[in-house]
Amino acid sequence: MSCSFEVDFSDSVVVVTGASGALGSAVVDRFVEAGATVCGTDIARPDDEETLLDTTPESIHFYEGDFTDETDAERVMSEIADDHGRIDALCAIAGTWRGGDPIEETDVETFDLLFDVNLKTMFLAAKHALPEIKRSEGTVVTVSSRSSLEGGEGDGPYRAAKAGVRRLTETIAAENTGVVRANAIMPSVIDTPANREAMPDSDHEAWVDPTDIADVVAFLCSSGATVTSGAAVPVYGTA
Repeated sequence: MSCSFEVDFSDSVVVVTGASGALGSAVVDRFVEAGATVCGTDIARPDDEETLLDTTPESIHFYEGDFTDETDAERVMSEIADDHGRIDALCAIAGTWRGGDPIEETDVETFDLLFDVNLKTMFLAAKHALPEIKRSEGTVVTVSSRSSLEGGEGDGPYRAAKAGVRRLTETIAAENTGVVRANAIMPSVIDTPANREAMPDSDHEAWVDPTDIADVVAFLCSSGATVTSGAAVPVYGTA
């Protein structure tokens, strides 16, 4: 799919977590199109049945890793820096959704999963990428959620985890003012195969296409957004 605007990342090394998923793979494709060396990382390998990541382009380098585990996160970021000499941008895309139960019926395993996959992966990716990103005076983009702006029925732990992503992103921006720019995107419902399966009766036309969100991620990492840091950027579509 052709991009809607031009950005040039031909001299940049971009790390994308959650690269095998719908949004992560779209972000990988967007940066490849813009000329970047893209290091995609995920617990799911490109040859796994459900992965959406295409590693055919030579500019894509895959690193298998579980970013809920600090040892793994540190290893992957170290390998990327050793292999490519720098990290210019981190796109912390890894995440998941579970919902449907009120708080008193939510099991602790679901709570732990949502905080681990949505918040802990973002924290560990940023923690171990930041030393390299600071050297290159680069960028961080994370994925919060529109639903994190308020409480709601049935998915409280998800909303809380995504609110945490936003606050950690603001903290990274505040701690690195003038050196590293950090911004969160705020999707509503993303049009993915998993979401369509989970919500078959919803209005899918109102959902946001991952390629459109990938455009926003690329913009936030580009020189066109040099005055933007610490922001929570809505990507709501028409919902």
